Amino acid sequence: MCRELGPPSLLQIVEQPDPDSGPAGVVVAVEAAGVNFVDGLFIAGQYQIKPALPFTPGSEVAGRVAAVGSEVHGVSVGQRVMTTTGLGGYASHVVVPPLALVPLPDQLDAPRAATFTQSYCTSLFALRDRAHVHAGESVLVLGAGGGIGLAAIAVARALGCRVIGAASSGDKRAAALAAGAEAVIDTSTESVKDAARSWAGGTGVDVVVDPIGGPAAEQSLRALGDGGRYLVIGFASGTIPSLPANQVLLRNRTVLGVDWGIWSMQHGAEQQALLTDLMEMVAVGSIDPVVPTTYPLDEVARALDDLLARRVVGKIALIP
Repeated sequence: MCRELGPPSLLQIVEQPDPDSGPAGVVVAVEAAGVNFVDGLFIAGQYQIKPALPFTPGSEVAGRVAAVGSEVHGVSVGQRVMTTTGLGGYASHVVVPPLALVPLPDQLDAPRAATFTQSYCTSLFALRDRAHVHAGESVLVLGAGGGIGLAAIAVARALGCRVIGAASSGDKRAAALAAGAEAVIDTSTESVKDAARSWAGGTGVDVVVDPIGGPAAEQSLRALGDGGRYLVIGFASGTIPSLPANQVLLRNRTVLGVDWGIWSMQHGAEQQALLTDLMEMVAVGSIDPVVPTTYPLDEVARALDDLLARRVVGKIALIP
C-alpha cells in the first residue's frame, strides 16, 4: 500500500480482510502480479493520473477465480485467468468485473501471464496499429533487454519484420538475440545510428521502437530511412529527449506517440480484440513470452528499485 508519495521504500505491507465479490464481481486469488515502470511513476506522484492516497499499485495479475458473485455467469471457481486492474494488483486477492477476465491458455503460467498484457499490448498497438508495419520491414528496438523491448522484438518478428536490438549490457543483448533479434548494438561502445544503418544495408531502418529516451534517441531518429517511423513509448532512462525537427522533415520521417494505457481505457472493445489477437499468437506459438524474474510480494521495494534502475533483464513478477 502507498500511503505517501515517494520512493518504493515507502510502500507498506498491510493485512486486510479478503475482499468480497459482491453480486456482480469476481474475486481472483493472485498467483503473480506484474511490476511495471508506470507503477514507480504512480507511487512517486509522477504519472498523469494521480490516485487519492492511500492506494495499492499494480495493474496486471494472474491467478485463479476464488469467488463469483451471484449475478455472474460463465465464470467458474478455480478457473485460471489473467486481468488488468488499473490499480490494486500488488495483493493476494483482487475483485474485478467478469468482462475483465481473460482465460489463460495452457502455454502461459501465472508469472508470464501477469507480465504479458502491458508489454505485449503496447508493442502490438505500436507496431501494427500506429506504425502499420508490414512483413520485410526493418525495426530497431531500443532497450531491447527490457520488458517492452523483448515484447517488441517478439511482436515485430511475429508480424514478419527483421529486428536489430540495442542494449547496454551483455545479458540484455543476449536476451534480445534469444527473443528473435537478428543482431544487437552495444549502446555503451557503438554508435546506434551507424550500426543500425549498416545493418539495414546503408539506407536506414524503417521503424524505431523507443521506450527509453535519453541520448540514444536522436541517434536512432537519424538511423531512420525514407518514410521511417519513430515510435515514442516511454522514458525509462529518466530523460525526455528533444528531437530535432529538421531530422523529422528530412527523408519524410514521422514521429508517433504511443500511449496504449489511456487508449485501452477509452476503447474497450478494440482493446479486447487486440488482446485476443495476442492470445492467438501465443496459442499458435508465434509469440513465446519471456519468463520473468520473480520476487516475493514483501520484497516489492527491492523489485521496483531493481526495475527502475534497469538492473533486471526482461520483466518482474511479484509472488504473494
